Amino acid sequence: MTFTDMVTEDGTARVLVDGNEIPLLGLGVWQVPDGRECVDAVRWALELGYRHIDTAQAYGNEESVGQGLRESGVPREDVFITTKFFPSRQDPVEEIERSLRRLGVDYVDLYIVHWPAGGPTWAWPGMEQARKLGHARSIGVSNFGTDELQQLLAVAAVPPVVDQVQFSPYEYRKALLESCRGSGIALEAYSPLGTGRHLRSETVAQIAQRHGRTPAQVLLRWCIERGIPAIPKSTHRERLAENAQLFDFALSVEDIATLDALDRTGGADRALEHKWWRG
Repeated sequence: MTFTDMVTEDGTARVLVDGNEIPLLGLGVWQVPDGRECVDAVRWALELGYRHIDTAQAYGNEESVGQGLRESGVPREDVFITTKFFPSRQDPVEEIERSLRRLGVDYVDLYIVHWPAGGPTWAWPGMEQARKLGHARSIGVSNFGTDELQQLLAVAAVPPVVDQVQFSPYEYRKALLESCRGSGIALEAYSPLGTGRHLRSETVAQIAQRHGRTPAQVLLRWCIERGIPAIPKSTHRERLAENAQLFDFALSVEDIATLDALDRTGGADRALEHKWWRG
């Protein structure tokens, strides 16, 4: 499958295997506290042209995401909203119904199992039921490696369409990316800027200078070039605006190869080096 097969004609969204479209650039709100900071970040992002907001039950800020959406004035149907099932809970259907009330919406576009605590398959019937009830248009997973995806695919009536994992040139999980593509799953990148660490990379800075761009734009464009949705976090309007300027330039083949070589995972098929939910 090529880049052009995966993306919409304007190059700003990825077509999922179920036919729904996910914008390639989104705003992630992990570690943004519930309240005005989160409301403003969501509102500013939507005012600046973002159409993809990613939250989670575990983040505790769904109410602020919903308020930011309403304050922006952007119609609900124009915004792709993701939330994630907190696997310390028991029932994905009950939890998505609570999420919808907090968000103030009738459905989410993507509902994800946040991590495979307790095994990769037990929550999936509830996820499928949430989709069947219309609470979520698409369903997927997060922090699943290849082995966990294969276990899930073996029993799923409706397969996951997304696996959201830590992904960047420094976490270039090539084997996991190839496994996802082979199974019709879109890999989605969280922490594509390394929570800010990768912005200090000399290699990234040199490429950015050649293009007259910022390091953040280069790191995000590396994802976009592969048709990988990316959800950087920021609560600063100017950085939100900067991160959105991704669709009017391209990296060269040499640039991409140089960035690929920064990988520290050995091209892993794992989603994480440490399964933090085990202790």
